[in-house]
Amino acid sequence: MDFVAILMGSKSDYEVMSECINVLKKFDVPYEVIISSAHRSPQRTKDYVKNAEEKGAKVFIAAAGMAAHLAGAVASMTTKPVIGVPLKGGALDGIDALLSTVQMPSGMPVATVALGKTGAINSAYLAMQILALSDAELGGKLKEDRVMKAKNVELDSSDIEVILG
Repeated sequence: MDFVAILMGSKSDYEVMSECINVLKKFDVPYEVIISSAHRSPQRTKDYVKNAEEKGAKVFIAAAGMAAHLAGAVASMTTKPVIGVPLKGGALDGIDALLSTVQMPSGMPVATVALGKTGAINSAYLAMQILALSDAELGGKLKEDRVMKAKNVELDSSDIEVILG
């Protein structure tokens, strides 16, 4: 079974990453969640990535703050797409995590999304777009979601708009 594998560096990351999980649930996309640290539990991370690939993981989402090495570590262990979610925290309030996640060496790509909650949500959407390359039903759901988002903008505007005629 195809699924999205979500790794986070610590339990404190769950509050933000629950936003990612909620999006995947909304679209009925199977996922797994694990806490594993690139620094504190590197063997656990390595074992999980290998096992998840064998079980059918098609995309990995890795969320971490501060040194934020998790996404890069996962990318070094798989050729599947890896999406990094930099999380706020530490002395630089997430800028260090953003730079650590986005600055990968050649040949080790990590798709990096925004910091925090927005990044968590966008990581789910990006993972689903990747899965939709071979899943027409999911692709259709994503198109419907875009149509609804556009309609919501029009509804929000109609509540407040003033047009001079």
